[in-house]
Amino acid sequence: MASTSSSEPASVSNVEENRTRICDEFAAIAGTDSAVAQCYLADNEWEMEKALNSFFEADMERVFEVENSPEKESIPKTEQKKVEEKPPGDCIDLTEGSPASACKPSDEDDDKLSLITWNVDGIDTKNLAERARGLCSFIALYTPDVVFLQELIPPYVQYLKKRAVSYLIIEGGEEQYFTGMMLKKSRVRFLESEIFAYPTTQMMRNLLVAQVEFRGQKLCLMTSHLESCKAHAKERMKQLQVAMDRMREAHGDVTVLFGGDTNLRDTEVAKVGLPSSVFDVWERLGRQEHCRYTWDTKANSNLAAPYVSRCRFDRVYVRPATTDGVPRLFPDHMALVGLEKLDCGRFTSDHWGIYCSFTAS
Repeated sequence: MASTSSSEPASVSNVEENRTRICDEFAAIAGTDSAVAQCYLADNEWEMEKALNSFFEADMERVFEVENSPEKESIPKTEQKKVEEKPPGDCIDLTEGSPASACKPSDEDDDKLSLITWNVDGIDTKNLAERARGLCSFIALYTPDVVFLQELIPPYVQYLKKRAVSYLIIEGGEEQYFTGMMLKKSRVRFLESEIFAYPTTQMMRNLLVAQVEFRGQKLCLMTSHLESCKAHAKERMKQLQVAMDRMREAHGDVTVLFGGDTNLRDTEVAKVGLPSSVFDVWERLGRQEHCRYTWDTKANSNLAAPYVSRCRFDRVYVRPATTDGVPRLFPDHMALVGLEKLDCGRFTSDHWGIYCSFTAS
């Protein structure tokens, strides 16, 4: 009898203790108090990820006074592909280029293609709203034609859809974290996109591919976030091989651009080998030291890492068109972006972004 009565309160106590712990974790991540944490968790069946997504979507709208967007248009999809064709109403475009920006000439006079690829570290929810706004500021400064993004989460995407209305947004997933593309509507004509899952990934990684036209040229755009961590080198090299095979096999009248957080080490690339038609943009432009390291815990304090790690994880590869008479795009400039701290005292991401421009020849 005594044993039964003592076990029942223990069970209730365990549930309360567990929920208190979850509330404390939520409050620490979201920067709020336990009462707000309990409200969001209770509304989301005590599932941390769902509750955080709900909180940050509401928080972004509250901070920047964003109105709720209308329902998405129904368009054909391949696998999980999502494309935002129509901008929500009553939006202020934070990515509209500034006339004072000397980084890039006007759309009407410029035949160059520009690209930014960036792991925006959406899974780090600290200062997420300000960091998302920081991304939009850099897009406004550089006015890239194409943006490749990695480590997006649903609230981040919803914010971009409301504050980057001059761009078409393609999502490489729907849950947890995923990749995405942004295409400047006035410059890049979207044709179709697909998602190719890596069959043996343990981290939900895939290859997002879009077929587009730019100034009459056919482009195949590809982005991915290859398997992370040193221990997963074998899987990462398999994924690189998939991407390189698709670049090599693309039609001869198409220029292929691949960019993303590859997590690659040079020894791994050497083992896989690049197709003879594919080149690394950083290497082609002379291996400039100032834009070598895109992951640099010595200079980037977002992680507050107790160690120094400097790696060239983020890379851009190109396979120019091979058909005679078709214009070929070649890189003429590369720089790192996101090197300045935001008002919150943190950087836009724990990765630096890469900005590249290309000229047809």
